[in-house]
Amino acid sequence: MIGEWVTERLPENWRWIVTTRAAVGLALLVAMLSVVIGIINIETGGVSGPLAPHVPEAVQDAAGFTGALTGFLMVGSALALRRGLRAGWWATLLLMPLTAAQGLLQASQYSYPLVVLSLVSMPTLLLTRRQFDRSLSLTTTQLAAGGALVGVQAYGTFGAYALADEFDGIDTLLDAFYFTLITSSTVGYGDIGPETEMAIVFTMTVVVLGVASFGIAIGALVGPAIQARISKTLGIMTDSELELLENHVLVLGYGDLTEPIVTELADADEQFLVVTRDEAAASELSERDIRVLSGNPSDEGPLQRAKIENARTVLVATNNDAEDALAVLTARELRPDVRIVTAATDRENTAKLERAGADDVISLAELGGHLLVRSALGSDESPVVSRLLESE
Repeated sequence: MIGEWVTERLPENWRWIVTTRAAVGLALLVAMLSVVIGIINIETGGVSGPLAPHVPEAVQDAAGFTGALTGFLMVGSALALRRGLRAGWWATLLLMPLTAAQGLLQASQYSYPLVVLSLVSMPTLLLTRRQFDRSLSLTTTQLAAGGALVGVQAYGTFGAYALADEFDGIDTLLDAFYFTLITSSTVGYGDIGPETEMAIVFTMTVVVLGVASFGIAIGALVGPAIQARISKTLGIMTDSELELLENHVLVLGYGDLTEPIVTELADADEQFLVVTRDEAAASELSERDIRVLSGNPSDEGPLQRAKIENARTVLVATNNDAEDALAVLTARELRPDVRIVTAATDRENTAKLERAGADDVISLAELGGHLLVRSALGSDESPVVSRLLESE
């Protein structure tokens, strides 16, 4: 891709300047400018620019309406960019040249800053392409709801157009779509109405199906986003997010010992989930975009919600050997074949944790002593320490 080719040839200091935050900020600025300028040109007709004599007035008016609409669409794509979604990057990349073209067609002096900003923003968007790599995951319910909404609008549009002779005011396919959208959304301006019994029955079906499809679509598409925002604030994951977990590392507990584990897993780009009953820690982890589930790591319910049956391995690190043992027992009971690794803060509890069901138990005190000696003598000067570390 062009963006990757240019990025690889940029000096290192320039790569720091071109950030994802700049891409999101520019996209939002273009979106707001497109909306404002579109509304200004609709209301006032704008101040004619050099291109005005070459662009039909009807095209200028249409470009004003569509420019405002494109601006609102770009607000959505910018918000998707903020979440790091690849779909948001593609949507913004397609909308940027569209806003520039609409600015030119508006042929107003107000529109030229929009054209310039759109063209300037595109290289920044291309240079940050690799930063937007998160996929957009839609559930079967969401796909079905979106399909139902589109299907009802198509049914109403083509049905009304086919029955155009039985309606007052439907002459084109656009009229039919307008009638369907206004009717199914229950706005009903009354400028288009049925004149025969067949048209009345058809209009009733459009109302019923339209209201149902709008309600289902809002519940399925918007509801999870609201739930996810509330869940993130409370430091928990939604059931739809938990359903996607597979072959992940399950980290039970959170504390001073767990933070390096979380950092290591994040740096390794591993899929993992932290289960902790510390609500403050859960909220903090969630703000860092780390998957977290609020609950007791030694209870069956949270571990089942955390999809322990799909987990690749379980790391137990509650900073308390007794709590570790309970968590290990619960995890082993729910998933006899999973690999469980834990740490013992007290060396005497190593054997107890192994009897509880842990496959590997790391003694922090013993390992710390080995590392101190190795650091003092040098790794090559202490083969005994090396063998001890390998045995750990």
